Amino acid sequence: MLDGKVALVTGASRGIGRAIALELAKAGAEVIINYKGSEDKAKEVKELIENLGKKAHLLPFDVSDPSAVKSAIKKIEETLGKIHILVNNAGITRDSLLLRMREEDWEVVLRTNLFSAFYVTQAVLPLMLKERWGRIINISSVVAFTGNPGQVNYASAKAGLIGFTKALALEVANRNITVNAIAPGYIETDMTEKLPEKVKEAFLQEIPMKRPGSPEEVAHLAVFLASDQASYITGAVFHVNGGLYRG
Repeated sequence: MLDGKVALVTGASRGIGRAIALELAKAGAEVIINYKGSEDKAKEVKELIENLGKKAHLLPFDVSDPSAVKSAIKKIEETLGKIHILVNNAGITRDSLLLRMREEDWEVVLRTNLFSAFYVTQAVLPLMLKERWGRIINISSVVAFTGNPGQVNYASAKAGLIGFTKALALEVANRNITVNAIAPGYIETDMTEKLPEKVKEAFLQEIPMKRPGSPEEVAHLAVFLASDQASYITGAVFHVNGGLYRG
């Protein structure tokens, strides 16, 4: 399905990013695994992909640092020469009620979860234009639509990705490049594992399917959006949340 395609997945060492990297590889893509600090986890993903008989590359860089992003994408251009698929997945949380939220916690979440999509996409777009083919997939969140107490910074960043997706889709639609967003709900990852048990139970009560989702259930959609089968889909937001939000 994706044979001959090169995919860059940011924040691919764990959680949803890891699952997407693995599923893209299974579909035939050559995968570039971006990470910042989890080197052992990133190496594990690379090994799993190579065990499938597919190609994978490690590319550590801070997605919130524009100079680091430009340097990393230049390295890809010099070695592989192309990127067909970009998944803007990297994200962090720094939860706190707004009244007590530190300015640095507001800024680091916005830079990592939203500004990074601008930095990385802007650097990658020329390579997609050169190939006359591209798929950009932005990982948003259900909280972009519902909000969540203590996550004003996170919800703002993820909501910003929705506007980013819709506007960019219009800019590049006539260049054979699609731009879509996935908004996961409560997915079992390292990030959600840290939530207090009472919060997890409250989430499950709100989910009509009465269970959390798996990273693979998000990844399968990402692979579809990266494929030729989704060539007429752009500027769309897909909810993967077990019925938690139905907007």
